[in-house]
Amino acid sequence: MRRNAGLFVAISLLSGFGGSVMSLVAGIWLLDLTGSSSLAALAGLCVYAPVLAGPWLGGLFDRAPARPLIIAVNLTLAAVLLSLFAVRGPGETWLIFAVLCAYGLGHVVIDAGETALLPSSLSPAELGHVNGWRSSAQEGMKLVAPLAGAGLYAWHGGHVVAVLSAAVPVLVAILYARVRLTRTPADRPQERQRGLRAGLAILFGQPVVRVTVALAAVSIAMSGFTTAAVYAIVIGVLGLPPAFLGVLAGAQGAGSILGGLIVGPLIARRGPVAVGIAGTVLFAAGCLARCLPWWPVTVAASVVAGIGLPWTLVAAVTAVQTHTPTALLGRVAATANTVMFGPIALAIPLGSAAVHLGSRPSLIAAAGICLTSAVATFYRSPMRRSGNASTNCFGSQPRPPVRSQQ
Repeated sequence: MRRNAGLFVAISLLSGFGGSVMSLVAGIWLLDLTGSSSLAALAGLCVYAPVLAGPWLGGLFDRAPARPLIIAVNLTLAAVLLSLFAVRGPGETWLIFAVLCAYGLGHVVIDAGETALLPSSLSPAELGHVNGWRSSAQEGMKLVAPLAGAGLYAWHGGHVVAVLSAAVPVLVAILYARVRLTRTPADRPQERQRGLRAGLAILFGQPVVRVTVALAAVSIAMSGFTTAAVYAIVIGVLGLPPAFLGVLAGAQGAGSILGGLIVGPLIARRGPVAVGIAGTVLFAAGCLARCLPWWPVTVAASVVAGIGLPWTLVAAVTAVQTHTPTALLGRVAATANTVMFGPIALAIPLGSAAVHLGSRPSLIAAAGICLTSAVATFYRSPMRRSGNASTNCFGSQPRPPVRSQQ
């Protein structure tokens, strides 16, 4: 089990590095080729828009073995990234957009597949710990990868970055091949369920999955909603240069690393719903603290928000892995990703419009929405009514007994 845990953390390190490098450099490359900030901004949309197709893409893992499919998708991504060598001028910018769309589609499939693969490789008690370590690894790479990518691009342009980005999924495929599948869950349904409705039935039918995914969706959406407000606080309220945003990004990244390291033991002790509530409250506290006109508090608020967001996400992912029938795990995992990350696409423009009313009202509104969600979840939880932590949605109920597989 320790071997598999180490492999999954290494996979997260490599994937986090490659994804961060590619997302940053693609925007810079498009800006260099076209001189258009709007076209450069569309790079991020191409990467994240495919998450809306998650419920259908995740269904692939309900019909095919997860590991071979993940390996095949990674190797395909490597070949697709190498096609960027054909980009020589503004006339080939369409190819960058096409590659980014393929990259986004591939990672929706890989994320769903990894969520489905983890329960076959780790015991239920280990899932929360490993999910937390993976979150810390990915957040750590977000601090390192942008500098490395920008440096490589400045040194030798986008083609050398394409080679590096193509090497990453090859290495990831090798690591996936070395994972030992030691567990075969026994909860296969009698009848075949198909389509989006099957994933939604599990997502909304299991209380622990429903509430943790909802809390993560609210927190992630509010993080996008407050982006413009944070910019306005730094420049308009604190009177600091835009470069200070880099300090806040680093502080939030440090908080995310810390949050990922400690979330596993918390889930094991308190259950995913309690951790999801705590993460949502921490993010709300970070929003309120950012309203204070003192830059050290703003930095501390970024750390607090950085701790809270991974808690909500890891709690939701762990709940999906431990409360979903294995035959539907890929579909439910991808549907959960769509529910958690889809709303941010609407929240960001809404926040950009709302900031014209002032930066603090946006932050207070986001904090109020998060706190309302957390309080409503707490007061409606079976644990509060029954006081039985072992059989309610606060507990992380293990899967049925499993048998070994060669």
